[in-house]
Amino acid sequence: MNTPDKLLAEKLLHISAIKLQPNSPFVWSSGWNSPIYNDNRKALSYPDVRNFIKIELARLILETFPDVEAIASVANGAIAFGLLAADATGLPFAYVRNTPKDHGLENTIEGNLKPGWKVVVVEDLISTGGNALRAVEAVSNAGCEVIGMAALFDYEFPMAVKRFREANLNIVSLCNYNTLLEVAEKIRFIDNQEAEAIRDWRKNPGAWVPDSNVF
Repeated sequence: MNTPDKLLAEKLLHISAIKLQPNSPFVWSSGWNSPIYNDNRKALSYPDVRNFIKIELARLILETFPDVEAIASVANGAIAFGLLAADATGLPFAYVRNTPKDHGLENTIEGNLKPGWKVVVVEDLISTGGNALRAVEAVSNAGCEVIGMAALFDYEFPMAVKRFREANLNIVSLCNYNTLLEVAEKIRFIDNQEAEAIRDWRKNPGAWVPDSNVF
């Protein structure tokens, strides 16, 4: 069955918003070697993919968090996606800067979030969860109640799962690591050997080194 998460995984692979290169890994800003690279913002250039995300993200938010009163995105990658969802749901929108603005009003939150509102925070990509949790803290400090988070893609790293559990934060995503790998194998985007390398990375991403003898 082609569920929304599987459909999105295939769409993101086909437009190269997600790249899988276990034999030529990427280096993340954290310094990790990774066989996966996400550039979800590429989806904005494809109207059919963009509209799919808009509809499905709005549906996911309303079904999971029916009491939501506003949407706040994590800057910068999730701004457009949160705005799409807010437009589809008719909800107020704001976004949270990584750091306060260094001039003018020195805002951390751009937009108007009223104290007491129930807010869903939107993230485009969850890896370690650090940026997402800082955004949640900023929204909470503004007097709002963060009732959950919705993401386009979640690696579901144990460290992030633990962080969100400790913060008592409910996380939902349109797609995740396991679904991505399942779809990539099914449509033969990668072969079995490449899939095993990606699974090996997932076990300990911070220490993973590609096996040059395999490729």
